[in-house]
Amino acid sequence: MSQKFIKTKNMNSSNAKCYGKYYAKPVYDQKFIDTDKIADFIQSQASLKRSDIRAAIDELGCAIKHFLELGQKVRLNGIGIFKVGFSSLGVTDPDDCTASTITTRRVLFQPETERIVVGVNKDDDKVSQRFVKANSLVKDVIFEELHDNPTPNAQSGTSTPGDDHNPDNG
Repeated sequence: MSQKFIKTKNMNSSNAKCYGKYYAKPVYDQKFIDTDKIADFIQSQASLKRSDIRAAIDELGCAIKHFLELGQKVRLNGIGIFKVGFSSLGVTDPDDCTASTITTRRVLFQPETERIVVGVNKDDDKVSQRFVKANSLVKDVIFEELHDNPTPNAQSGTSTPGDDHNPDNG
């Protein structure tokens, strides 16, 4: 399988640099992959029963919540790091900056990355590498353009373009 995308033209005239240019826009399936589907997949790849995997996934959610409540960051090898983030009201007096000024809270996710060498420079007896950091979870994703350009349509139940990486959104 592959990550589907469509071409979309940026019509946001307030961003002159991007205006009129075409960008790839992701297209997602309408349904989510849930815990049971993940458990089925893992069962097909390992020697564990689906019920054991399901129980472990359920407990993983509880464990992550527990450690986030303790102010810890949680690293899952091969996946990434989860931590608590929040916003707060700005105040002029430091004594007024208390927990009551926190307005929103959320879980921040930083995917695991790895260094991938993309080139080597050789100057005289000196060798240097050019590299990029790739998100481990998506470094092998293959992209495929959709030519039927699906549009949001509540009646058809077809895929709709996602909003990620949309120049119109900032």
